[in-house]
Amino acid sequence: MRKRIIAGNWKMYKKAEEARSFMKELVDTVPASENVETVICPPSLYLYELAEMTKSSTVGIGAQTMHEAKEGAFTGEISPKMLTDIGVGYVILGHSERRQYFNETDEAVNRKVHAAFEYGLTPIVCVGETLEEREAGKTVDIVATQVKKAFEGIADSLAPTAVIAYEPIWAIGTGKTATAENANEVCGAIRNTISELYGKDVADALRIQYGGSVKPANIDELLSMEHIDGALVGGASLEAASFLKLIEAGSHA
Repeated sequence: MRKRIIAGNWKMYKKAEEARSFMKELVDTVPASENVETVICPPSLYLYELAEMTKSSTVGIGAQTMHEAKEGAFTGEISPKMLTDIGVGYVILGHSERRQYFNETDEAVNRKVHAAFEYGLTPIVCVGETLEEREAGKTVDIVATQVKKAFEGIADSLAPTAVIAYEPIWAIGTGKTATAENANEVCGAIRNTISELYGKDVADALRIQYGGSVKPANIDELLSMEHIDGALVGGASLEAASFLKLIEAGSHA
């Protein structure tokens, strides 16, 4: 059975004291479970402090993005080398907001996936379609293409250690959620794409999250689906109480 992974993406929210308070509550109360992996992806400003706070816990810390170079004259960027140096273990790559607002391309995502693996980071690779693409019946083609481009040149031995997050763009921050059946269908298509690239064993091992207005009210149904192995959570990860409910659901799935 694939281990569930619940990851909270704080985006550009929280002041420093709010971040500390949340993490203290999470570390103190997160349920001990071999069935679920817990990750928090805070703004980069808080990565070091929260990584220090979680050193002796089961909570992992992830970055929301990174540059592909290990160092260089890239003002404002953070490298994978820097992330691993301070104890960060995960990085979100290709989030729809990065693609939409910062012109992040499939090719850039691929370079970052390579860099993440080079420095021992677990990439959480985001894929998803717009509402227009969905209504045109292009969802599977769009998502499959994004997966193929993101994993181009990635070794068979590394691929199953990545995480893919299916996050339909039309569901991000809108309150709209794909039905569990629809989400599972697309996650199944992602798994089929990985199988085409690497074979069934790799596809069976790789974990696929759903992201898009995940909340305590719908997490159980989502996690009951065959191909959904966790969630990439936005708004519901900003309050410790609601995020803990998601983790608890994952531990019992």
